[in-house]
Amino acid sequence: MNPTEQFNQEKKESIIAIGKDQSLKDLGLKFLVDTAPKKYSYNFSWMGRPIIALPQDMIAMQELIWEVKPDLIIETGVAHGGSIVYYASLLELIGLDGIVLGIDIDIRKHNRDLIEAHPMMKRIRLLEGSSTSNEIVSQVKEIALNKKKIMVCLDSNHTHEHVYNELKLYAPLTTVGSYCVVFDTVVEDMPADWDWGIRTWGVGNNPKTAVFEYLKEDDSFEIDKSIDNKLLISVAPDGYLKKVK
Repeated sequence: MNPTEQFNQEKKESIIAIGKDQSLKDLGLKFLVDTAPKKYSYNFSWMGRPIIALPQDMIAMQELIWEVKPDLIIETGVAHGGSIVYYASLLELIGLDGIVLGIDIDIRKHNRDLIEAHPMMKRIRLLEGSSTSNEIVSQVKEIALNKKKIMVCLDSNHTHEHVYNELKLYAPLTTVGSYCVVFDTVVEDMPADWDWGIRTWGVGNNPKTAVFEYLKEDDSFEIDKSIDNKLLISVAPDGYLKKVK
């Protein structure tokens, strides 16, 4: 075994061992529970745009985008645009013809203006409207036509019903070997009495419950537990879905 193979094998074994260590997994969740009230995930930006994500998940996304080299990344939920700018910059570095399609029911003008003025806008397309509406879905399918490698990221309304509907509409667009990543599945793992304020989601009604229901109907995806195990701290546990057939 050459040094590179040995390193990769050791890493694989380490990830498996971490996944079996419940105390480490509990520490990861405790970190999320303790830092969420401080809005920890709001502390970071990418190329000037707030990303509202955990650095661990963004590193995981970088690894996946490099591995898959998609020519289309579909993301529902735009917010300040940090994640679509991040994905676009990675596609720019890869150097192929990939684009990021950002969908949001309400792209606020100040955010749109800053996204459209960004250097990475050359690899970004924006669609405003409900991700589950016939009009938006038709536009997405037209853009996806003839794309060879498609990745999907779901990060908009986090209720069970909405995410489940998004999965039915967009997960099938994911190409074999690529990923459909469902963010904020961690809602299911938060304390049952967690105060979500005006949010309508919570334990029993969230992206993870939607993932579990969807996977009962579609066996072309598998949860990539190796990503959960190596991250430990993630807003998307059980949300990294690899399309295997």
